[in-house]
Amino acid sequence: MRTRLLSPRTAILLRAFAAVPLTAALLTGAGTPARASGAPDGTSGSALTKSVQDITHPGAAAVDHGDTVNWAIGYRNAADSPAGAPAAITDTISGAGTAQTYVPGSLRTPPGWTPSWSTDGSTFSATDPGSSAVAVRAENPSARPGGTDLGAPLLAPVRPTAQSTGGDGFTPVLHRTALGEVESWNIYHHAGAAARKVVCSSLTTGQPCTGGPWPRPLNSTPGPLGSGDTGDISSPLTPQYVQDPDRDGVVYYPGVSAGAVGVGCLDLAARANCGFVALEASGTSPSSANNLAGLVAVGGNLYGVASTGQVLCLAMASRTPCPGQPYAAIVPPNHDLPGNPGGLYQGALTVADGKVFASSAPLTSGSSAAGPPALGCFDPASGSVCPGWDTPHPAGPGAAYNTYNAYTAYDTAGRADGVCTTTVGGANLATVCYTVAGAPLTPPGSLAGINGGAYTFNPETVTSEGTTRSYFPVWNGGIAGATVCHDWTHAAPCAGFPLPAAHPGVNGGATRDYGYSYDATTRCLIGLGDAGVLFSLDPASGASPCVHSGATVTLRPSAFYCDGAAGHVQAYTQARLDDIDLAHVDLAASHVTVADPDGTVLAQPPLTASGTVDLSAVSAVDHPAVTVAVQLVLTSTGDFTTDHHPALVVAYQGDAPQVCFRTVVTPDCATTRLTDTATGTDATGPLTSNTVTAAVAPGSACRPHVTVVKEICASDHPHDCGPGGAGPWAKISPVGLLRLLGTAYWRITVTDAGPVGAAGVTVNDAVTPACRTAAGTFDLAAGATRQVYCSSFLLALPVTNTASATFVPENSPPGTESSTSAPSSAVACSLLCILAAPDPA
Repeated sequence: MRTRLLSPRTAILLRAFAAVPLTAALLTGAGTPARASGAPDGTSGSALTKSVQDITHPGAAAVDHGDTVNWAIGYRNAADSPAGAPAAITDTISGAGTAQTYVPGSLRTPPGWTPSWSTDGSTFSATDPGSSAVAVRAENPSARPGGTDLGAPLLAPVRPTAQSTGGDGFTPVLHRTALGEVESWNIYHHAGAAARKVVCSSLTTGQPCTGGPWPRPLNSTPGPLGSGDTGDISSPLTPQYVQDPDRDGVVYYPGVSAGAVGVGCLDLAARANCGFVALEASGTSPSSANNLAGLVAVGGNLYGVASTGQVLCLAMASRTPCPGQPYAAIVPPNHDLPGNPGGLYQGALTVADGKVFASSAPLTSGSSAAGPPALGCFDPASGSVCPGWDTPHPAGPGAAYNTYNAYTAYDTAGRADGVCTTTVGGANLATVCYTVAGAPLTPPGSLAGINGGAYTFNPETVTSEGTTRSYFPVWNGGIAGATVCHDWTHAAPCAGFPLPAAHPGVNGGATRDYGYSYDATTRCLIGLGDAGVLFSLDPASGASPCVHSGATVTLRPSAFYCDGAAGHVQAYTQARLDDIDLAHVDLAASHVTVADPDGTVLAQPPLTASGTVDLSAVSAVDHPAVTVAVQLVLTSTGDFTTDHHPALVVAYQGDAPQVCFRTVVTPDCATTRLTDTATGTDATGPLTSNTVTAAVAPGSACRPHVTVVKEICASDHPHDCGPGGAGPWAKISPVGLLRLLGTAYWRITVTDAGPVGAAGVTVNDAVTPACRTAAGTFDLAAGATRQVYCSSFLLALPVTNTASATFVPENSPPGTESSTSAPSSAVACSLLCILAAPDPA
């Protein structure tokens, strides 16, 4: 807290300031925001409104040297472009590097806007350069009128795409970007370490993702994805992936390095490797961890099974191995013979009732303990084999059978009650199931009639509208690619879904399915297989493409503001469908869910005939953020073209959104004000904001150090007591100098020790007004001294005369509070007074 001595004039000014908002008190020249070209008046048309706030000393009449200030730019979008049009806001930081310096990381843009920075004022980059920034920018490719809304593109129905996802595609991993684009990521399975194996496809555009060329290699060292065959992690036969629930866009995958099996980390948003954690060394004997199966997640940990049959574990939060792992084997080893680093684990993992189940097919070739497929169970709570599973349970007729899956069984109420595996071999696929406790369980019959030469992999299980269904990918044995759907709720094949459902419209039916991922927003299955072609599947009918669409928007109105003021947000208004012909939407079959971001459902209102959803009943105070999800059933895909970009838009009523950044005022005492103006463009043309000027009052390092010395002349000759006189000068008059009365001659010495000059210096002397008159008003440079001479006729003794000086730092803005030096005294005294008087200051 700062304490300053105020002049009467300044005190009056500050009382006036108290009735004015902070921003207005700080600014001059604010005026009316400049309007867009062609706007008929100052109240219509797009506009930029600039303001500034002192973060260090909120409410001060002027900022100080060294203060941090926040520059806010409000953007009112009045363009006639309901679907949105490009807009950009640029702020060239006036006096960057001299008068003020950009604070690294301080640029804030509204949701949907992209920030960029420049170190030369013309070339902008997506990377914050820190304090060397001289200009900042915010851009929105589809800014809509008002600006108080947030949109996400409706996902187009996924059609077979001619683009190669590369190599031997496996299960797709779906990722939604910050701007709502939906990406499908894939890691080729059983691929060598050096080979390029990770590829990204945009389901929104039907094109390869940005950040290519794809595919790219995977590496154990954190950093951007490389190029060429430069990887150092190979992939297993049946990989399973886990998306980190606390790190958006981070995916963990099972991998094999040169000397170990473990967990790799991939950051989808950053297009980067985020490390590899070795969990078990390979090359041991007589059983070697040549490969692994998994991953699955339980209680914040990732679990896998090595080819030794041992359980592996990684703590997600710390990305470190779990204490005591690798744990004891729960299944027979397979492809574990030493000297066989290319041996692939035959089997998979699943979770039921908080326990980890694994399948293993220890084929004769390459395995240290040949035998039929088996299932095992690991209990994370105890770190050991589950009760009832002291030995692995048989899961196939004989050693010639193989398995590529392990999946959870459900009862008719949708509760996980067991584990199954389906083996390849014989006349038909054979499925074996056990309860969680290890007792035999009746297997689902939907796969029973499939040719025994077909491969089947882990299913995607979906619970929707009270029904739990598993979708099994199958191919081989005369099947070019198909889906088998089992309805656990009704313990039967899925009604209305072919058994099996082929995909004749996708790559001529040759999909060779490996896996599916369910997109809850569109209620579509996204499939990928050995053919390397992405396709969509309707989970109700098995049809491809899945003629659904949808989008999810989480709107947090407070994120649109950054000036620290309250009252910007008034209420939620509506959600709406933009740029889509509603005749192509089955509104009755479509669904809308309004929820808190934590998933708590607030309402499930219908879509109106105009494609809107009323949100006015949702309190913006009680629910500072809402998530709106729309699932659309389409009757036509004609709206999804290169010229149309259908979107879900969620809006609220509030003030114009803001772009903000912060700067630190230079310690250079010569800086007395900051000036800033923003510019921009949108569909209405060029924009220029009001110019904001913030007065800079001197900070503590920019205030003069003024001292005053008051003395009395000790000579009885008046000519010794004036300017240039010999004096001497004393703090107390000598004996007999003034006798009973007479004229006292005074000298007042005013000195400024720096570091800056003092302006408007006046002398205060209540006893001898002539001293103040003699001094007048003057400026005093740093290091300079001014002497004032004056006299007074004394009618009585003793007399103590005290003086001080009042001043402001040089270059102070109008209204700056004045300061007063410490007082200094001299005494005109009689003999008795001299004997009794203390030394004056």
